[in-house]
Parts: sequence; C-alpha cells; structure tokens
Amino acid sequence: MTATIRLRAAIYARYSTELQREASIEDQLHVCRRLIADRGWEIAEVYADKGVSGSLLLRPSFQQLQQDAGRGRFDVVVSEGLDRLSRDQEHIAAFHKRMTFLGLPIVTVAEGEISELHIGLKGTMSALFLKDLAQKTHRGLEGRVREGKSAGGKSYGYRVRREVRADGSVTTGEREIDQQQATIVERIFRAYAAGQSARTIAAALNAEGISSPDSGKGDGTWGPSTISGNWKRGTGILNNELYIGRLVWNRQTFVKDPATQKRQARLNPASAWLTEDVPHLRIIDEDLWQEVKVRQGAIRAEINPAGVLGGPNRPERARRPNYLFSGLVTCGCCGASYTLINKTRYGCAGMRNKGKAFCTNGATIRREEVETRVLSGLKERLLHPDLIAAFVEEYRRAFNEAAADASKDRDTQTRELAQVEKKIAAMLSAIEDGMYHSSMKAKMAGLEDEKTRLTRALEEAPEPPALRLHPSLSELYRERIEDLAASLQDPGLRLEASEALRGLISEIRMLPDEDEPGGHRIEISGALAGILALGEPDGRKPRLAAGAGAWSGTVVAGTGFEHCLAIARARRPRLTS
Repeated sequence: MTATIRLRAAIYARYSTELQREASIEDQLHVCRRLIADRGWEIAEVYADKGVSGSLLLRPSFQQLQQDAGRGRFDVVVSEGLDRLSRDQEHIAAFHKRMTFLGLPIVTVAEGEISELHIGLKGTMSALFLKDLAQKTHRGLEGRVREGKSAGGKSYGYRVRREVRADGSVTTGEREIDQQQATIVERIFRAYAAGQSARTIAAALNAEGISSPDSGKGDGTWGPSTISGNWKRGTGILNNELYIGRLVWNRQTFVKDPATQKRQARLNPASAWLTEDVPHLRIIDEDLWQEVKVRQGAIRAEINPAGVLGGPNRPERARRPNYLFSGLVTCGCCGASYTLINKTRYGCAGMRNKGKAFCTNGATIRREEVETRVLSGLKERLLHPDLIAAFVEEYRRAFNEAAADASKDRDTQTRELAQVEKKIAAMLSAIEDGMYHSSMKAKMAGLEDEKTRLTRALEEAPEPPALRLHPSLSELYRERIEDLAASLQDPGLRLEASEALRGLISEIRMLPDEDEPGGHRIEISGALAGILALGEPDGRKPRLAAGAGAWSGTVVAGTGFEHCLAIARARRPRLTS
C-alpha cells in the first residue's frame, strides 16, 4: 500500500497595534492548528509579526515566509484570515500570484482556500477598512485636540501626566510643564533673541552635557536644526507654538511612498489646521516670542531677499553639487560632513554645529587644495605604465567584440543569401523540366525580393577591417589623463566629467595631521577600478572587478574601469581603428 503523504503547513499570524494585544497571536495560532489537524496536515513552520500593520510589506516574518516558500519548506500556507496576511490590495495580489506560481495553496480559517475572487473582494474590503480606520483615528485625535490634550508625541519642556479616574482607568493625553526642561527652552529663546545663532546655542548646550529632545533615539546632542527647525511646518524649538500656550494640530499629512514604503510629510493648507488655546502650558511670554519671530524673519529676508522659498517646489530647483566633491568630504574623527565654513575653506560641520563636546577637529583646509590633491592622486595612478597597457588592451577587447558582432551578422546574411539562391536555382530547374505551376510566379517574386534585400545588406555592411592600433594610442591616453583637471573646469564638459568622477568616489575622509600638506591626511574610498592598485610596488595586471581597499592620501580601489575611460574621453574625439 502507498503511504498517504501529509501536507506540510506553514502558519502565519499577525496583530497590529490597534485595540489588539500579544495574546492575539496565540488565539490565531490556536484556530490555525485546529484547521491543520482537521485536514490531516502537519505543521512545518510558524511565522508571526507582532505589533505590525497589515499595510506594511516589509514585515520580517512575512518576508521570511516568502523566502522559505521558494525553498520548498512547506506545501500550504494557513492563516486565520486573508487580512492577517496583508491589508494592501497590491501586496496581497502579489503574494497570491507568487504562491500560485510556486504551487502553494493559501487556506484561511475565515475564507477557506483563497482564489482570485477572494483577492479582489477581500483586498478591496481591507483597503476600505484601512481608509475608514484612518478617518476614525483622525476624528478621534481631533476630538482630543479640541479638549486641549495631546494628539501624540511629546514636546521638549513637557512630561506626560497620568491620573487614575474613579472607575480605575488612567487618563491619556494630559501634559504638564517639566520645569527643568522649560528652563532650557526659555534659555534658548533668550539667547537667540539676544543675537546668538542656533549653532552657537547648540554647541553651548552640548558642552554642558544637556541632553537634546531626541536623546531617546539619537546621539543625545543638540544641532542647529533641533533649535531652528522649519518655520513653515512649526518644527524646532523656536517654532513650537505650544510654548506660548497655543496647540496647533494637523499642520501636515503623512503619505506613504508606494515605491520605498517610507512616509513623506506634506504641508496642509492653513485652513485645515486646528488651533486650541492651552494657557496652562505656556512657557514663553508673548514679547520674547515676537522678538524671536522678528529675528527669524530678518534672517530669512537677508538670506533670500527675492523670497524664492515662498514659491512652490519645482524639479528645476533640485539641489545640485556646487563644487566637484560637494557632499563627499567627511570628517575622519566624527564622521560628520566637511562643509565650507566660509567661501574658501572646508571644516568639520559636527564641530561647527555641535561644538567641541561632539568633535574636537577644528582644522580647516582650502577647497582648491582638496580638489587638487585628490585629482593629482588619481592622475598619478592612472598614468602608471601598466595601466596604460591595460587601456590599450581594453580598447582592443572592445574593438574585437564589436567586430565579432558585425562579422556574425554578415555570416548569417551570407548563409541566408546562399539558401535563397539555391531555392531560385531549384525552381528554375523545375521549370526547365516542364514542371511549371502558376503559383511558382509569386514564389519566385518573393525569392527575388529576398535576394535583393540580402545583397544590399551585405554591400552596406562590408567585412570588418582587421584591428590596426594607432602607434600613438598610448600617448593619446596619457594626454587625456593629463587633461583631467582641464576637463573638469571646461563649462561644456564639466557636468559630464564631474558626474563620471563622482561616480568613482563615495567618500573623502579628512584626518587632521600637522605633518601633512594643508594640515590634513586624505583617505579616499569609492568605486575606482582595481587597476588603480597598480601604483603600489607589487602592482600587477589590473583587475576589472576588484574588491575595495584604501590608500592614505591617495585613492581606494573598487570597480568601474569604464568610468576612468569616460573621464579621459571627455576632452577628445573617440579613438578609431
């Protein structure tokens, strides 16, 4: 007798945060185990995501379930309901399609075996549920704000107040002033109104070891943005109207990007904002608040006299690097960006913005010197004799590949022409033997047209010539590399050449060193070709896909020899055979 094969079942359970608890997982597993026992299956794997919304795709256990499905670790997927697997129409449809491809049925306690009909109907219902839940949540938060309570989050300067009601429940949304933090808030306002910058204030707070508002999730240090924030969105210490006893809610809406699954904040029109007076939460008096607002407005007008920031966001305003290595230079001591601290010199933004309590690197260096040293290091290695030989070999390989493709097409067309001519000859021979038929006329016309087409194609694509390397090929390569700096300064070529060069470099680390030029040792890392290792004493034939490495003061090897050639090509026409 043939033994009965028992299906291996994988259970998936999930609960989100709304009105559910961790015990919900056990409840789901219990009903799924009962279904599996009734069907005579066996449990192979159990997957559970706790406290995660069904609208999210990147759930750890859900992702693991899909990976194990591809490895054949079970034969059927079991869940309490389709909405436990996902509440997103696109995600549940993709999951069903994937399981169907793998031959794995989906069975739920609530719906039975899932079909395309369930995907359509339940997917729509889940999407409507999420929309309805969002509207109800929004309405509930609005009610709390109208009562002067918190709608979520905790501003610096306040703490949550919990009280037990007569029925034993605990109050929520109540806040009270934290006097210690309120003193810091008032200090920030007074210092800013007195003329200190947000950067100076942040550095002073860090020097005293005062924890910032994000100390629970960040590094605990103050930064200029923590203080200045965004005046339009009401973020930052200086823009929080709660400090003057005014609770403003619904300034912005968060929308999830379907491609990245990340939330993006969108500013709501002022008409949609909800404002409630909460005088018991006032920390800053009105006069001090207005002094700060006047100074902020004056600074904005000075920085942007044309008022461009008040206009709509447009793609053409997207920020582009102002200089060759903008955004790539970092501090080797703390990891912060090295930015222009004035018109000509780079310095550590961490030390400048957060003070010496965050980073002690106060060294600066001229921007032109950084660019010159980096380009010189690249040029020196690119001019190594073995690298020049590699360039010639690369050119030879590319030429031969192109020639091989052309030769292959020509050979194919030659064979096809021979076959056509053979068919024409056979047909003429049949006619001579008296086997003519009226249908042969159309057939002969078609063959003649095909012969004409192939003949013309062969004439227009002559046989590829043999590779003849120009005797000055190596010298031309050398000239192009020598012209690297000029290519990057030529207005007509700067954009293309600089983008190619930036594609080679991911980071330029600046380490203060009094014995080095400019008081800095430079370490560069990125996707440079392994051929740059040829500058080392033991350099050998370059590898076109080498792993990462590093040289102090010079360059770091990676992949991308073609980028080196792209920069070199920027100044002159392409080489021809």
